[in-house]
Amino acid sequence: MPHGRKKVPFSGKAKKLQLQAKKQTKSPWNDNERRVKSILVAGSSDDDEYLEDNVQKLNQQPVRSNATSKSNANRYLLQFKRESDAELRERKEQSRKTLVPLPETSREVSSEQYFPDDLKFPVRPPWDFNMSKEQLDARENRYFTEYLKDIEKRYKSTDLSYFELNLETWRQLWRVMEMLDIALVIVDIRFPSLMFPPYLFEYVSNELKKSVILVLNKIDLVPAPLVVAWKHYFQERFPGIQIITFTSFPSYNLRDATNKKTGLNVRRCKGKMKMAAEGAQKLYAACKEIVGEEVDISSWHSKITEEMTLEYDEAEEVEVGETVTLKRQDTRFKGYNKFEGGVLTIGCIGQPNVGKSSLMNALMGKKVVSVSRTPGHTKHFQTIFLTPQVRLCDCPGLVFPSVVPKVLQAIMGSYPIAQLRDPYSSVKYIAERIDLVAILKLEHPEHDDEWSAIDVCDGWALKKGFYTARAARLDTYRAANHLLRMVLDGKISMYFTPPGYFEKKALWEEHPEVQSVKWIQAVNQSGTGDQAAPVVSEYESSDEGSNPAKDDRHPRNQSNSSSEGDEEDDEDSDDNLNSRNKFQVLNASID
Repeated sequence: MPHGRKKVPFSGKAKKLQLQAKKQTKSPWNDNERRVKSILVAGSSDDDEYLEDNVQKLNQQPVRSNATSKSNANRYLLQFKRESDAELRERKEQSRKTLVPLPETSREVSSEQYFPDDLKFPVRPPWDFNMSKEQLDARENRYFTEYLKDIEKRYKSTDLSYFELNLETWRQLWRVMEMLDIALVIVDIRFPSLMFPPYLFEYVSNELKKSVILVLNKIDLVPAPLVVAWKHYFQERFPGIQIITFTSFPSYNLRDATNKKTGLNVRRCKGKMKMAAEGAQKLYAACKEIVGEEVDISSWHSKITEEMTLEYDEAEEVEVGETVTLKRQDTRFKGYNKFEGGVLTIGCIGQPNVGKSSLMNALMGKKVVSVSRTPGHTKHFQTIFLTPQVRLCDCPGLVFPSVVPKVLQAIMGSYPIAQLRDPYSSVKYIAERIDLVAILKLEHPEHDDEWSAIDVCDGWALKKGFYTARAARLDTYRAANHLLRMVLDGKISMYFTPPGYFEKKALWEEHPEVQSVKWIQAVNQSGTGDQAAPVVSEYESSDEGSNPAKDDRHPRNQSNSSSEGDEEDDEDSDDNLNSRNKFQVLNASID
């Protein structure tokens, strides 16, 4: 150290700021990226400090200084409005208060609660072929900035949900909506009214004059009567809409599935998927009704028929029919021509983690699209030909503007759990509606009789052995994140119901469409209508002590055996549903 100078304290925070400044010096923004960043916050300037305080970028990757805007890995990052520290502190304090269980009717929700009539989503401003790319970009930038300003004037930041602030992601949606013939809006059956904006249906059907098919996905995660109830709710709420139910993981795509009334539900998918032919048939029938004779989609019918005629043992070795796959980014601007080239274009639209990519893989009968639990995994839309006459467009998951509580968006999967600064509020939301203490068989860490959300997290950390590295204290944050992941995966059954569901619960359990839902799930007919199907975990082993190695050595028998409760069911129905070829009844229906 030079003489005459005193040692100056240098904190870790100062070191972090120094490294950030050094990184910005090495990787300066280019002009195009700076313009996109500056419009993300309404009324913002190029002030970097102001930008960092208002916009939160998730899963950001390092960028080379010579990277162009098109090759930038962060071009389609999820970007949400940053919460204030005061709001976070208030929510954390609420998480320390005693839990007050809410009645089961608290899970009855409707679309009107979260999508006000005056709240719309940004649509692409008018354009024509005489405009240059620079002119079009400038118009879209200006329009999106004004849209954000208008929303901030009419709504408080605490009322608005996290919604997408990245213009590049909205451009992907605009492009898909321009080229599609049928909009396939996919929602998670556990939270459908929170994921299907009424303004999206009105815009596609009234403004674009295109057909909409609503897909109630992941129906294997809820009781079959609830699926029927949601289907009828949307049919009444949106007259004329086509609704199908779907699961990418029917029983023949699973191994060692368990179905429990108490505790954690666990299931694992097989390494090689078969086409989800039941759901594919429903989707084919809906598309056929819309296109009529204008497009020949018989090749799709043949593909489904071929899969349905395979026995289980044969399906392991046989590659399904004619498949043409094309994955590429298409950002060209061109006019819309209905059924152009004799090809039906189906655009898949939905929020993150609703299962769009898994649905496409299930329709293909093999993995063609990368799948991840992390929201924003699909960066740009992908064009995949199901058959030469039918193509699918997988649009990136996009969070639409709404007033859905932020604590609920993490449970839905719209916001990455790993990025949560306050996961305890979401755990509190769940614990008020379902008995987590009983389901997880927790012991109070302080041997108290009253539970708070923090106590639930500490109890789970104690049971799982989650401790901090240095002080060896209970790792409350890790336990909270783990609980939210189990809810997202479906290990902990958390779902909403349409208004009046519990009042008419007995009616829905006896509804004739319940058997059709169970058939699409490809499960046996044993059990009560209130029992949900087993739950999938592609990433983790069972928390109940199962051995993955044993599970691999002893695959589950594919044929579903009947239980004593099946004797009361209709004999003809049982013969069809429990036959060795699960598609026999379906094959007969489409011939």
